[in-house]
Parts: sequence; structure tokens; C-alpha cells
Amino acid sequence: MTNLKLANPEIATLDVDAVVIGVVSNEPEINLASGAESVDRAFDGGLATVLAGLGATGAQGEITKLPTFGKLSAPVIVAVGLGKERDASADGGEALRRAAGAALRSLAGSASIALALPAATAEDVTAVATGALLGNYAYLNYRTGDGHKTPVGEVTVVGTADAGDALHRAEVVAESVTLVRDLVNTPPSDLSPEIFAETAEQVAGATGLSVQVLDEKALVEGGYGGIVGVGQGSVNPPRLVRLAYRHPEAAHTVAFVGKGITFDSGGLSLKPADSMDWMKSDMGGAAAVLGALKAIARLAPKVNVVGYLAIAENMPSGTAQRPSDVITIYGGKTVEVLNTDAEGRLVMADALVRSGEDDPDLVVDVATLTGAQLVALGARTAGVMANDDAVRDRVVAAAGRAGEAVWPMPLPEELRKGLESSVADIANVSGERWGGMLTAGVFLREFVPEGVRWAHLDIAGPAFHKGEPYGYTPKGGTGAAVRTLVQITEDVAAEGL
Repeated sequence: MTNLKLANPEIATLDVDAVVIGVVSNEPEINLASGAESVDRAFDGGLATVLAGLGATGAQGEITKLPTFGKLSAPVIVAVGLGKERDASADGGEALRRAAGAALRSLAGSASIALALPAATAEDVTAVATGALLGNYAYLNYRTGDGHKTPVGEVTVVGTADAGDALHRAEVVAESVTLVRDLVNTPPSDLSPEIFAETAEQVAGATGLSVQVLDEKALVEGGYGGIVGVGQGSVNPPRLVRLAYRHPEAAHTVAFVGKGITFDSGGLSLKPADSMDWMKSDMGGAAAVLGALKAIARLAPKVNVVGYLAIAENMPSGTAQRPSDVITIYGGKTVEVLNTDAEGRLVMADALVRSGEDDPDLVVDVATLTGAQLVALGARTAGVMANDDAVRDRVVAAAGRAGEAVWPMPLPEELRKGLESSVADIANVSGERWGGMLTAGVFLREFVPEGVRWAHLDIAGPAFHKGEPYGYTPKGGTGAAVRTLVQITEDVAAEGL
């Protein structure tokens, strides 16, 4: 992990490889953001003019490098765009997170850098440090030989002198997001349900979480028909993991449920080949729950949190479940499986019902659930549905403060009719093509414990970024939803329900 420090010295004397400053757009001019004052003095107040001459516009994420010509101890200045002229923390610090992340990506391979971005408050320090650590990510587990840029070794955040707690929170959250990115990026040959469950046990042991793992025999005996049915076509048997964090002063309990399909071929309802190569990411929801529990255990909010990882591998074989099979979900409700590629909702159903035994005040599930989410909202924005509008709005607000893009979506009652089955209590897909993300949410709602407030996050697009890196977001696994789940937990601890 990157060595992260907080300092408030005269920047000109810092012995680092590069100093990062912020630039804001004030068309047709650019202005230096706060934090760059001492750097500007070293250039006799003309640094903005120099940067403008080099083509800097202040656009968000834009990188402009220039030598210091000995005016600073550092040999290089990196100016990163923060966007239009405004308070950089007005958007919950997202402009700062993205700027810090873009700067760190541009400096990969450096030994040490200093971030002189706007950081007058503890919240700003958290944003800068979080963005820097997330932007400094690199997945090198399968790289051989030299020539690969390594993360920056040491990062100094120049900010308030009393922001140690802010720095600690950034480190905790970034480490948890890194865990999730690593899990999502791991080839499915090296992340079977058993190995995933073992990883969860290791995290629990390191952080003091209680943990229980149900193997394939226990799942059959316990009546977890969704997880068993999805996993029965694979040589790698399924698992259900329960993690728990308890606080002695807690007044509320929150349950998180995550979809953990370690690879999704579609089963007998086989996916097209070009839709399958990134299905190692189909366990991103369960990974997010694991990452969030890891962070929560270290941050210690005054709330009880339970996490469920519903883990299986969805493969076609002679033992795989068939379209038209009927399975019995934990608790007794039957489901006609009309499409084996709509498997995530089946494993989630088991875990949602099981979460009711923890008497939660709030249940939040997170899943890479539907391709329809990408059609409706694109690859960067998650959909949020709930059985209570106020809960949905609070989740959206929490995600916004955490810096994750989500959008509130409805659960239209008329979509339930499309899930009627002629032989079972409910079918797993509708005959109606439209509104697939919403129909999946309607299906999950059927298994939410009675009387419990619930929200559903569909992160099918945001969990895995197939394009070029931007801001603090790398190519591949993103760690989507971890920060939102942590923020929800802290909100419940601070404000109740």
C-alpha cells in the first residue's frame, strides 16, 4: 500500500519527485486553485500565465507538466484541471478525488509526490487522499518482466494540520476498494466460490468480523434452492458467507446482500461469446459487501452490520439447471427458472430471505444484476430501487456524498404480472422485453423480509470499466458501491432511520 502522509510545510522545500497543483477554468482564463500559492510565488506570480501558454484550460482531469527550473526542490510541477471556477468541494469533493486520481495516474513510477490541491478542511483532505490512493491503483498480479509502471511509493497531502482522522478514513476506504478491484480482476480460474469464501474468512480474521460459511452440503440441507440451483452445473460448488460486525452501543442493524457469481457463462441459456469475457466481474456485488464490511470493522460506527455473500459459478453441463426447472428458495417460495442467465436474482433471493433472521432495520442489496441497467443508465451510473421512497432518496444522497453516480428508479407494480408462472409462485424472468432492470427489482422485492425497509443497487455497468482509465477509475474492476455502503452505514449510525 502507498505510504500516505499529511504535511503543511512550505511546498517549495519538499523533497519529492513532483508537486501537484490544481487549475480551475474561468473562461477564457485559467486560475490557480487554492493550495498553489507558494508554488506561484516561486514563479513570481506568473504560473497561471505559463500554464495557459502551454495550453492548459482547467478542464476536469487535464494534465499539464512543466519543469520547475530549480525554483522548487521538486523538479516537476503537475497541474491538474478541476473544471469550472467554483468551490472544488461543492460536489462532495468529487472534483478533488478525480483530480488527485488523474494526477497519480500520470505520475506512475515516481517514488514520491506532494499534492497541493485545495485541502482547507478535513473533508477536502479525505477527498484528495482518497482520490490519490484510488488513482494510484495497478493490478500487476499476472504481469511478468520489467517495463510495467508501478504505483507511486509515497504521497504527501498538503493540507490542514489536524486532519489525521480524515487521512485515516481515506486509507481505510481506499484499501477496501482496492480489495474489491483485485477480486474482480482475478481470473475466474483463480477465484472459485470456495476461494472467494476463504478470502472472506481471511478478511474477517484480520478485522475481527464474525464469519460463517455454508458449503454445498449445508446449502442443500438448509434449503437454499437458489444458490444450489445456480451452482449445480459447475465443478466448483457454491457457498453462502455471512459476515457480522457488532457495536456495543448500536441502536440499529443494517444488512447488506451481495451477488457473487464468480463467472457467469449464462448456464444453459448461454451468453454470446462477446458478452462473456468480462463476466469474471459478476461477483462485484458480493466483493463490494466484503470490502464495505472490512472498512466498517476498522471505522467502528455505532451500528450493527451483517453482510451476505451469495457465491456460485454459473456453468452449463449435464448437471446444470434447465429452463423450466422449479426451485425452492430459502423460506419456501418456489420459482420457475425460465432463463438460467437470470441467475443472480436466484442466489440473491436466498440471501435476502435469510437476512430477515438478523432482524435488520434496513436491507441493502448490491448486484451486477442486469444488462438492462447499462441500456437504461450507461456504464457509469448505477440504478437504485427501493420499497420506500424515503430510503431510496437517502441511498441516492449517500452515494452522492461518497462520490458514486447513482440514479433513482421506480418499481412499477404492473411489472409483477409479467413474472407470473403457470406452475410456481413466481418466474425468474418476464415475457415482456422492456424494463428489465425494474422487473429484476420487482422480483427481488418478493423476497425482502416483511416489514423491512430495503434498497437495491444494480451496478452491472459501474462495477467493471472496459474503456480507458479516467480520474481515479482504472480499466477493469472499479470497486463500485463500497464507498456508498460505508456512507449508508455511517449515516444510519449518526442519524438513525
